[in-house]
Amino acid sequence: MPALDPATLATLQSRQDAIIEAWRASLEHTGHDGRASPRELEARAREFWRLLPAAAAGDADGLQGEPWAEVRHFLEELSRERVLKGFSAAETATFIFSLKQPLFDAVEQANADAPRRMAAQLRGVSALLDQLGLYTVKVFQKNREDVIARQQEEMLELSTPVVKLWEGVLALPMIGTLDSQRTQVVMESLLQRIVETGSEIAIIDITGVPTVDTLVAQHLLKTVTAIRLMGADAIISGVRPQIAQTIVHLGLDLQGIVTKANLADALALALKRTGVTVAKAA
Repeated sequence: MPALDPATLATLQSRQDAIIEAWRASLEHTGHDGRASPRELEARAREFWRLLPAAAAGDADGLQGEPWAEVRHFLEELSRERVLKGFSAAETATFIFSLKQPLFDAVEQANADAPRRMAAQLRGVSALLDQLGLYTVKVFQKNREDVIARQQEEMLELSTPVVKLWEGVLALPMIGTLDSQRTQVVMESLLQRIVETGSEIAIIDITGVPTVDTLVAQHLLKTVTAIRLMGADAIISGVRPQIAQTIVHLGLDLQGIVTKANLADALALALKRTGVTVAKAA
């Protein structure tokens, strides 16, 4: 990406107030449903404009060169902010592309008597903003992927709560399909709670697990093995008739793991193992 002509940069600097005003008006016209106020848009526009001419004047190696470091940082922060506010990639890129027309107008006015120079500088401005816009989209997508990944982790943690049912007894009610990622979160959460509470028994309730196949059984076995390595014992509850039949048909070996039909039965067994007797009040 060649550096812009010094005369063009000087012209853009001399007309910066008119350019920023036209740019701000264009940004407001696109509309953001109140997610970005006019004052915020103008502040962002002026901040970007402060960085752009200096970077363009010192350009040698393209957008990845050192002169563009502050511009890249600005676009990364802008993209991260707009991801969190719910903007789309197109709306975020509009911040850059809406600057094209004000710059084109300034270049045309400054080179009205030199059509060839005007055409060359218009191409330079267009190429510059295209690259900046594409970079903005790229970092926006990366930031959005990071946010989605973090939200998925948080949802996994929320969907696998470890509940203390009694002194020394924990329960992990599971809902939905088990996969490798979720099993890892389950094990980490459960083992951490075993350490924190010093519990002796962990009940894994699979009432909300729709199906049990070989893969799901393997994940359950890994979790039970990890619990045993921590010095605790495990009980699997919520084994419905359909799931029991599936396990038999698949020829799965649960390796001596205690199973119960429902959580109440599992809790009764756990209390019995811990030496607790529950009786109705007289």
